[in-house]
Amino acid sequence: MSITIERKAELIKKFAQTKGDTGSPEVQVAILSERVSNLTEHFKTHKKDNHSRRGLLKMVSQRRRLLDYLKGENEARYQALIKELGLRR
Repeated sequence: MSITIERKAELIKKFAQTKGDTGSPEVQVAILSERVSNLTEHFKTHKKDNHSRRGLLKMVSQRRRLLDYLKGENEARYQALIKELGLRR
């Protein structure tokens, strides 16, 4: 259900702005998107898991705030990120 260390390192390498960059909005949004997709799969079999659903809603809200911040700072980076991750909006 959680993201593996290898997958997280792969996402960091792909979306990092510089070497060793783990805090940029792009990296954070990519990791949150991976976690959201994993939880979405979890809910297909565990429909009544409301405790995890609350965590999912928190993650989606955090991702939305990061995307709003990135859109305000740099529209081009925002557009590239949502296209790369396949997020709509």
